[in-house]
Amino acid sequence: MSVFERIRPRVEEIFDYLHRNPEISWEEYGTRDYLIPILEDLGCRVRRFEDHAGLVADYGDGPPTVAVRGDMDALWQEVDGSFRANHSCGHDAHMTVALGTLLYLREQKFTGNLRLLFQPAEEKGTGALKLMESHVLGGITHLYGTHLRPIQELRNGRAAPAILHGACSSIVGRIKGEDAHAGRPHLAHNAIEVGAVLVHRLQGIHLDPMIPHSMKLTQFQAGGSATNIIPGSAQFSIDLRAQTNEAMQALLERTFAVIKDTAQSFEVDIEFGQRMGTAASEVHPEARDLMARAIREVIGAEGYHEPIVTGGGDDFHFYTIKQSQLKATMLALGCDLSPGLHHPKMTFEREALFTGIQIMARAIGLTLGST
Repeated sequence: MSVFERIRPRVEEIFDYLHRNPEISWEEYGTRDYLIPILEDLGCRVRRFEDHAGLVADYGDGPPTVAVRGDMDALWQEVDGSFRANHSCGHDAHMTVALGTLLYLREQKFTGNLRLLFQPAEEKGTGALKLMESHVLGGITHLYGTHLRPIQELRNGRAAPAILHGACSSIVGRIKGEDAHAGRPHLAHNAIEVGAVLVHRLQGIHLDPMIPHSMKLTQFQAGGSATNIIPGSAQFSIDLRAQTNEAMQALLERTFAVIKDTAQSFEVDIEFGQRMGTAASEVHPEARDLMARAIREVIGAEGYHEPIVTGGGDDFHFYTIKQSQLKATMLALGCDLSPGLHHPKMTFEREALFTGIQIMARAIGLTLGST
């Protein structure tokens, strides 16, 4: 019986449980409590934390230590007419690949230490930073992650050694003013008109066209049920995307300037601030090359795809930005995922889980052999 035949029932059982029991960001305690006895039964040294649902498990006798991140949280969205937690971003699969990699490697002989980082709140963009506050990166030389890719980017049976995420951020603000009678527009500023000018001026921000970037209003709320009142106040949000961290900083600075100039020209007060976003990827070439070799050895050159460039984001990259000596990359796993990430009815070919496990296990083996 092959290794995969031995571990297949357990891997499928783990994925089925995680898929059926999603939990939203910062509330992943049931997921944590499910994983702990599994990890302890496998011989892991497990750490849990009082202030969040994250979990760290070590297996082996390193140094060196190679780590695999599995994000835990699900999205809150409408599914079949009701709102609930839903694993439409593949985090159930990412945890399964991480745990399946341990199951696979236990059947092999390897020297070193494997650390599994089960991280909360990736969807909030703050989970990695919180987990790092718990000092979980000590002794780690290499860090790997996995992310399922939509069918539009990568077909089933193919994989890429890195995901070149862009940076993303958001600005939330409030136009503050007094309402006025619709028949007396000279007595107040119309918050909707302020918002319209804001949209127009945002379109005038230009960066290097060779670096993908965008900024757009994604929310604007003003007025009530009455049609004869000029609203003086409104709330808005702006989504910002950039392929590099430098471009994101420039985008933020220019967007702040546009908001301030708009407020000054209308002589209104606009309160605004930046919400936490995610950083653009900082992929280490050594980690990328080891993952590329693992892909070619597991599924062949025909299954290899160059690193994926995407406008999406992931807080995984905070690990390398905060600890620059860390060698990290994310495996892009093709699985015919459709209709798309974050779609309430997202599905994928589950056999790809075993491809991901095998690639990840091989990358760890190559890494431990090279350190």
